[in-house]
Amino acid sequence: MEFLKTIKRRSFINEVVYIALNIGLAIGLMLIIQTTGSLWLAFAFVAVSLWRLFAVRPRFWFAHVQSNMVNIIVSFSFVILLYSANSANVGDAQVLALRSFLTILYICWLIFLKPLSKRSYIVGQAAVALFVGVTALYTLTYSWDSSFTVLAAWLIGYSTSSHILGSYDDESHADLLSLSWGLVFAEISWLAFHWTVAYRMPIIKNLLIPQVSIIALCAGFIAYKSYDSYYHHQKVRLNDVLLPVIFSLGIVLVLVLFFNGVSNEIV
Repeated sequence: MEFLKTIKRRSFINEVVYIALNIGLAIGLMLIIQTTGSLWLAFAFVAVSLWRLFAVRPRFWFAHVQSNMVNIIVSFSFVILLYSANSANVGDAQVLALRSFLTILYICWLIFLKPLSKRSYIVGQAAVALFVGVTALYTLTYSWDSSFTVLAAWLIGYSTSSHILGSYDDESHADLLSLSWGLVFAEISWLAFHWTVAYRMPIIKNLLIPQVSIIALCAGFIAYKSYDSYYHHQKVRLNDVLLPVIFSLGIVLVLVLFFNGVSNEIV
């Protein structure tokens, strides 16, 4: 009985330490950006926080990095969004408020969503990584060479697809499907790079949401529902994908037809 109590006590202490370290990571990143304004220093801090991925033999490094790519995407994207919060002509108080809001969201990611392993939560993790990753990518690289944007978009598409497919048993074509979706996503990103449109949030003026982030999320949702239907029924049933397709296409059409005229280009 005493042994069980000791285990529970250690488990509780480990949980407290885990939560404290993750909160410290998020706040530390915000403080680095707020005080130094150095994007690369914050990147280095994120890289150091991932040391456990390499605390194994080198032959396992690639597998560990691949299985943690969704968290890596979200973490580096969080830094980019923190850095870009000061891109608009707004006061210091609003910049600090936005960075604090983003930090709270990142803490929620680290503590509540990232550790979960149920398939529905895994899909949610991939969706967050896809949306946040594309948003950060186009926020940072809109003026860069398109080849970098396309390559990074391929990596985001491949990683999020692989993350979801890994939750399905007996899927022998996960790598091929992930590579294929990464290619499709890279093509979408190449088209979007030449038509980069972003929307300012109604209240938070210094937060821009690229149109392609929403389109990519809708496309990913349709792809996931189609695969899930095929996995369970050996075919894509119309009843399983009709509503997701109508919903996603409706959102895309509304964005393209009605909001392009009032949106703001990222400049």
